[in-house]
Amino acid sequence: MSYARPLDSNWLGGLNRAVRERFGHLLHELAKFGVVGAVAYLVDLTTFNALRSGALSDKPLTAKLISTVVATTVAYFGNRQWTFRHRERQGMRKEYLLFFGFNAVGLAIALGCLGTSHYLLDLTSPLADNVSANVIGMAFGTIFRFWAYRRWVFLETDDPVAETVLV
Repeated sequence: MSYARPLDSNWLGGLNRAVRERFGHLLHELAKFGVVGAVAYLVDLTTFNALRSGALSDKPLTAKLISTVVATTVAYFGNRQWTFRHRERQGMRKEYLLFFGFNAVGLAIALGCLGTSHYLLDLTSPLADNVSANVIGMAFGTIFRFWAYRRWVFLETDDPVAETVLV
């Protein structure tokens, strides 16, 4: 005798609705964060490779540092004006400093991956540098940054109306 509950459309619809009600705002922010991050990532990748193949061909860490600063500026304004615009503002100077501070940690994660690959493992090709810095390091850094921005930079608002304006 089977006691398993059959999957009917009412049960699935209720589950879907419950998930959207509980996590909808988080998923919405995460999607916007992803779009802004993708744009910043392209800026970072383009800048890094331009520097890596040009003036800083023998200095991959310096190239990554510069490309990250440029991309961080793009990301700050995208996140402030779009992803987290419904959250409280702490003042641009404070937010910008916190944002850059947490990006410095994200950069340290990417540099750690790049430095390990390039100098310890002796994987020095442009492809290896890109995989270690712009795939592995970026993934770990992105997880950290999303959590840190929500926790300390772009704070939740006490205004229930502002919370519902997510577009």
